[in-house]
Parts: sequence; C-alpha cells; structure tokens
Amino acid sequence: MFTLVDRVLFFGIYCKRAVIFLLEKLNEALGGILMPAILIIIGTFFAAKLGFFYVFHPIKTVKTILSNSKGGFKSLTVALAGTLGVGNIAGVSSAIIMGGAGAVFWMWISAFAAMSLKYVEVFLSIKYRREKNGEYYGGAPYYIKDGMKNKIGTRLSLYLSCIFALLCVVNSLTTGNLVQINAVAGVTPLPPIIFGVIFTVTVFLIISGGVKRISSFTFVLMPLLTVFYIVLSLYVIIADAQKIPDTIALIFKSAFSFRSAASGVFGYGIKEAIRYGVSRGVLSNEAGCGTAPTAHASSNTDSAHAQGCLGILEVFTDTVVLCTLTALVILIAGENPSGDAVSLVSASYGKYLGKFGVYAISGSSVLFALATVACQFYYGEEALSYITKSKLSKGIYIAVFFFVCIVSSVVPMSLMWQISDLTLSVMTVFNVICLLFLFGDLRKNSYL
Repeated sequence: MFTLVDRVLFFGIYCKRAVIFLLEKLNEALGGILMPAILIIIGTFFAAKLGFFYVFHPIKTVKTILSNSKGGFKSLTVALAGTLGVGNIAGVSSAIIMGGAGAVFWMWISAFAAMSLKYVEVFLSIKYRREKNGEYYGGAPYYIKDGMKNKIGTRLSLYLSCIFALLCVVNSLTTGNLVQINAVAGVTPLPPIIFGVIFTVTVFLIISGGVKRISSFTFVLMPLLTVFYIVLSLYVIIADAQKIPDTIALIFKSAFSFRSAASGVFGYGIKEAIRYGVSRGVLSNEAGCGTAPTAHASSNTDSAHAQGCLGILEVFTDTVVLCTLTALVILIAGENPSGDAVSLVSASYGKYLGKFGVYAISGSSVLFALATVACQFYYGEEALSYITKSKLSKGIYIAVFFFVCIVSSVVPMSLMWQISDLTLSVMTVFNVICLLFLFGDLRKNSYL
C-alpha cells in the first residue's frame, strides 16, 4: 500500500516530468523554428537597411566607438557583464552537446544578424530614454511605449511595454539568475546549497551599492576576465594547432548535415544545430531580447549611433570572439561530452593545462556568473520600477531574487535549460517584432 508521502512524491515526480515535457514541446515550436527564423531574417533585413556599415566600414565604426569611450564604455561593461556569463562557457558547451559541431556555425550566423538587432535596440534606448537628477535611465519598455504609441495607440503600447517589462523581471530570475548559478554550482568543492548561500551574500554586497557599484565592479572585472579567458583559450588552441583546419571543416560540414554524422559531441543534424546554435547564441549575447538596452540607456553620451556601435562591439566580443574560442577548445580537445556543460569545458581545458586549466575555467565561470547575476538584478529592478513604484513590490522582488539565488544550485539542469530557452525565445520574438515597427525611427543615414 502506498502511504500519503509516497503518493505526494509520485505526484511531484509526475508534475515535474509533465512540466519538462510541456516546456520541451513549446521550445521545439518557438525556439526551434520561429525564433531562429525571425532573428536571422529580420536581423539580416536590418543589416541590409543599415548598409552593412559595420562590415564595409570597420575602421570608421571603430573610430566611432573610440570617440564614445568617455561616455559609453562604463555602460558597455555593465552590458557585457549581463552577456558574458556562463553562456560563453556552459551555453557553448551545451549547444555542441545538443546540436553538434554545426551549432557553432549557426551561432556565428545568428551573431551576424544579432549585431544589427543590437544596434537598433541600443539606438532606440538612447532615443527614448529618460533623465532624472542628471542620470539617464531607460530600456526596451520605454521605446515600446513611446515609440509605438503613434502606431498602435497609447493604451495598447502601454500594455505591451508592461508585459515586456514583466518578461524582463522573469528573465532576471531565470536566465539571469537560475541558469548562471545552477551552471557553476558544481565547479567548486562546496556542497551546492552552501555555494548558493555564499554566492548570494557576495551578490548582495555588490548590488547593495546600486548601479554605480555594479558598474564600478564590472568596469574593473570584465576587461581583466575577458583578456585572461582569451589568452588561456589561445594557448590551448595553439598547443594543438594542427587540428584547427579539420575542426573548422567539421563545423561547416555538420552545420548542413540532415542526420547525425557521429555520436556524442559531434552528433545530430541541421535542425538541432540551428536550434541550439541560435538559442545559445542569444543566451550568450542577448541581442534582440531587449535586456541590454537597459544598461546602454544609462550611458553618459549624446550619440545614439555611437552607443549602437558599442552594442555591435558587445556582440562581436561575446559571440565571435569568446564563444568561438570556447567552441574551438572543446572540439579540438574532443573530450567525451558526459556530465554537465561546464564539466565538459573544464575537461577540455584541463587536457592541455592540467589542474590549472580546470581551476581557471571553474574560477572564470564563477566570476562571469557573479557579474551577470549582479547586472541582471539591475535589469529586473529597473523593469519592475517601470511597472510599479511600490516599495512592497520591490521588497518582494528582492526577496524572491535572493531565494532563487540560493535554491538555483539544486534545480534539475534539464528543467533549468528549458525554462531559460522558453523565456529568451518569447522575449526575443516579442522585442524583434517591436523593433521592426520602430525601425523607421532611426534617422536616415544616422549610421554613416
């Protein structure tokens, strides 16, 4: 006979499996077909409308970025903190495990399309931002409300902006919190729940000083951490450089394979390659999903075009540089993709660097996650303040955020990735469609 406790446990297991199954089906439809198609097609359309200026005029684009260094780079480091998280490590590894080596190619394609999307959303965040006591603030909810009210009506634009702000709050709790901590909880010798508590306390110390402390923290950490990760990756790749041509060939071959070419890390076909390449690309660079404009809107600059170019640099650094380096190390190392995504990366670097490589990746993952969680808290808090100024609501959000920080370390990984993929897919489809409506707001030739 089953006891009441047994029945409750069985019911809980059934509900968990049902939720994961439902999320998988939703992600197959939204993240596997709709989101990649919208992101690549509309991103390429925007790039064409912008004259591919960042491709055909790279020197002029770099000069524009450098001219904006005084006012925009600090906000860029905050935005980079929100993007350079475990997506560059666990996200890339997960994409290869689930979509094969071809996922890397589709990650590149999505990055190319995402550059124009990032430019447009950052440009609009500067155009429609607000000012209070000498400080700027804004983001996607503001350009959705103010930019679309003449196109769809004031009331509907307000409703849509509030819905998107609510999605930003959810994203800060899931992709910006749950995913980050869950992915790195197992890389330290500490019990997951103890790690979660220590991580939570550290996050609290950073965010308690507000956006100024967060930006000061990221301004120091992100350049150093990025350079360290690049040097580490290049050392590993150069150590086995003779494998580079075959690895590149494998990426392109697998990208257009309609059936599994091999098992394990090099498996699966074109559908899964596109799905996971694009979705993990968005997880990594956040282009098109409407979160990074919150950081860029706070920049002390008068040039929407220059700040938009910084957004392009953000995607390039994140996906074209860091994600590619991670992918090449994993594929060159050829380690067995057993265990979690971070463990695969650690094992790949450890193959060439020994224990130092394992510790370096573990430490980098934790620091990347720390910066991302702090930045995503800022995004979520700003989104919530757009919906309501209630101190009670803010208090509840803070309590929930820290609760998620603690329990994230023990959430099942399969459920974690499903929640993250669904949240990002919904936000990206929502935001990119709004950007399509608002594209005409970019001044003619503003990008030249």
